[in-house]
Amino acid sequence: MESRFDLVDDIIYVNHAAVAPWPKVSVQAVKNFADENGHVGSRNYARWLKVEQELKQRLASLIHAASVDEIALLKNTSEGLSVIAYGLDWLAGDNIIIAAEEFPSNRIVWESLTSKGVSVQLVNLAGAADPEQLLINHINSRTRLLSISGVQYASGLRMDLQRLGTACQAHKVLFCVDAIQQLGAIRFDVQAVHADFVVADGHKWLLGPEGLALFYCRRELFAQLKLHQFGWHMVEDFSDFSKMDHWQPAHSARRFECGSPNLLAAHALHASVGLLLNTGMDKVEQQVLAKVQHLIKLFGAIKGVNILSPTQPQRHAGIFTFTTGETDQALYQHLVNRGAICALRGGGIRFSPHFYTPDAKLDTLAQWVSEFIH
Repeated sequence: MESRFDLVDDIIYVNHAAVAPWPKVSVQAVKNFADENGHVGSRNYARWLKVEQELKQRLASLIHAASVDEIALLKNTSEGLSVIAYGLDWLAGDNIIIAAEEFPSNRIVWESLTSKGVSVQLVNLAGAADPEQLLINHINSRTRLLSISGVQYASGLRMDLQRLGTACQAHKVLFCVDAIQQLGAIRFDVQAVHADFVVADGHKWLLGPEGLALFYCRRELFAQLKLHQFGWHMVEDFSDFSKMDHWQPAHSARRFECGSPNLLAAHALHASVGLLLNTGMDKVEQQVLAKVQHLIKLFGAIKGVNILSPTQPQRHAGIFTFTTGETDQALYQHLVNRGAICALRGGGIRFSPHFYTPDAKLDTLAQWVSEFIH
């Protein structure tokens, strides 16, 4: 599996929760696209659009959407969340529930709605024995939406989305999932979890470039999202400019794509998602969980290390965060200097290996940490 990537030998890449390296197929797809542009310009534009549509089909398959028409491609997670936040018709007194530990993208956008009289309830999940029930307990008659990351970016806590989605459905509350730390690492079924909206950039576990993101909206909710971005690409018949006197928003989720598509990024993500699907998300998930369980075993045996991430397989995805106390900053710099690509997050050091990361590299990380603190 490692052969599908071309990482240099002197680094240990455990930073997929931030920005992932591209697999060889994605690098080649971008090179081919660039060469084609350089040689014949947009002569094959129709084929480029076919690749974009195939990408949407692959993403629909990845999340088990009912239809590819529920998939749009936006710039990033933040844009997708903003489309939702400023598309819904809010009333003063409405409230939104999120975890206090959310990444800023899934917090700032909701807090910006306070100018409309909307309140945001921050639920602290740290140390909770039952984080889902804690969130559900905050639902009341004025709750309009619950937005949660499928996997928390700092601790790596994986939520039981099906339980949350079922509760939201029972209370007639909209359910939004920031899936950026889950898609590409752990299997996801949008219908099984009853999600109304799903957003996720492609540059983490999906192994694609920055600047392109999945946006899912359940078809029944299209009309509830008021449009604030307009352009030639979001109309029903975008290829016939003679009909612009009587344009209508597209009947598919393309209504949320206002302008020219990012076809270079689409070619790269098309290749990356194809690699994941061809590998099989069941196999990818098995390997990701095995990598983190390996880290848990290794670091659990190192005196002076405190594991911050959940240790039960059903409670984590690909994120492993640990602390050595006051030495974290120095240890992090030591690891970086030796070639580890990782991050300081959530009060500790975060490793995020993917399915192809060799166990031997994880063993080396544990050895470096053990040597440093002892």
